[in-house]
Amino acid sequence: MAPTRRVAVIQWSIKDLAVEENHTKACGYIRSAAAQGAELAVLPEYHLNGWAPADPLYALQAGQTAQYLTAYRSLAKELNICLVPGTIVEKHSSSSSSSTATSEQEVDGTVLYNTAYFISNNGEILGRYRKKNIWHPERAYLTSSGAEPHEVFDTPIGKVGMLICWDLAFPEAFRELIAHGAEVVIIPTYWGRYDASPESLLRNQNCEALFLESTLTSRCFENTCGIIFANVSGTETTLGLSRVTLPIVGSVGQLGNEEGLLVVEMDLGLLKMAEDNYKVRYDLAREGWHYKYRHST
Repeated sequence: MAPTRRVAVIQWSIKDLAVEENHTKACGYIRSAAAQGAELAVLPEYHLNGWAPADPLYALQAGQTAQYLTAYRSLAKELNICLVPGTIVEKHSSSSSSSTATSEQEVDGTVLYNTAYFISNNGEILGRYRKKNIWHPERAYLTSSGAEPHEVFDTPIGKVGMLICWDLAFPEAFRELIAHGAEVVIIPTYWGRYDASPESLLRNQNCEALFLESTLTSRCFENTCGIIFANVSGTETTLGLSRVTLPIVGSVGQLGNEEGLLVVEMDLGLLKMAEDNYKVRYDLAREGWHYKYRHST
């Protein structure tokens, strides 16, 4: 019988440039998740310094994030809980970068990556992912991971792949992860209520919520995988909707736009049930598969 994993998603109103305050709040939520028996806790995108890239302090803070990653590793080991601490904006030398930065993105010979880490319950870093599909307003500040492959890694909750926010819009990203055996896809997010154009919002003021709710469910079914989705929340412009979604049953627990913590049981047996039913992975793996994407096996 496939295991059931107890996982937590965390969302709150992240304050721009308030790194210490955000970190303290994150640690409090993580401790609460561990006290409720969660084996994994997932935080939102930009959870440390929010989104204020035009402020010079933003890039300065990005050069000082290693201490927080170290702190999360220690906390994971102390609490015996796996962590995906949202995303951490990191400053790197452009000369050592594997991606090519545009002149617009490069500042003083450095580039900024938006990075997610999977930390094991023993404090070990098991995986890292740099955001590939950069949302249009972010492109003046952040560098994509470009042609780097989407990777899958073994964790205490199963085979995991990670995506970040706007990656959700690209089914190719999921297909590459699934072709490599991913069972669970973790998606830290900073997705707002008014991210759509004014014309779109005039037609449907809830179009962003519709996008998330329909796409998260579709991705689970079409890839026979589970999704853990953690978004920012707590203000009039945020959207929240953090959730855990599985094929066959859809959402097994979700939040609204309130700040808070959700701990749910994730029945991974549903993944085999979905694959037996839809045979998506079988088709991806069979010889002569007619979609010639580079991630076909």
